Amino acid sequence: MIDFSAIERDLIAAYTGRLERRRRRRRISGAGALVIAVAGVFATVAIASDIGPNLQLDPTKWTILGGGSTDNGRGAYVHATRIEDDSQSTFMVEHDAGLAPYAAFLLHERTKAAADATSPVPVSPETGPLCTQAQLTRAEGVALRALGTFPPGAPADVTRRAADKAVADDFGDMPCRGLEYASEQARLVYAGTEPRPLLMPGAR
Repeated sequence: MIDFSAIERDLIAAYTGRLERRRRRRRISGAGALVIAVAGVFATVAIASDIGPNLQLDPTKWTILGGGSTDNGRGAYVHATRIEDDSQSTFMVEHDAGLAPYAAFLLHERTKAAADATSPVPVSPETGPLCTQAQLTRAEGVALRALGTFPPGAPADVTRRAADKAVADDFGDMPCRGLEYASEQARLVYAGTEPRPLLMPGAR
């Protein structure tokens, strides 16, 4: 039996709006057709208007509340409620194939900002100005060094606390917006989930 939930998690970036928000992100690099094929197996598919085909959710599991897009559809998001327990989540997809790492970061931040602005639940934004290329490179490098205490391939969820703490400690009282992103990129690469070119050139 095909596990549609597992496929959905691997293809769609999701972060919950609860106090303990568990955030996962996946890059969509020309995988849109696969998402359509998977969603097409369902008897019916819930699609938020003007969002695009990559954010199709099983209507027997989710109720769509709304959504939007950025960068002419390159970034998109959908707010939805899980029917099973009424929990609310925001699903994001970013088509960053062909973009340089910092441009992909900017696309993510624009998409996340638009999603947060319309979130049905309160969202606590990161503090500080947007990270510069140098700051993002520095943060990814710090996270990678912290990850060196774990065996190669360690799951990103397992290494999150150590990487996040190392980055936060390094920037101290002068944080910038994007440190969570940098830590996550480093963890995904270290886990083998994403390729090393995902990182800023100076952090590889």
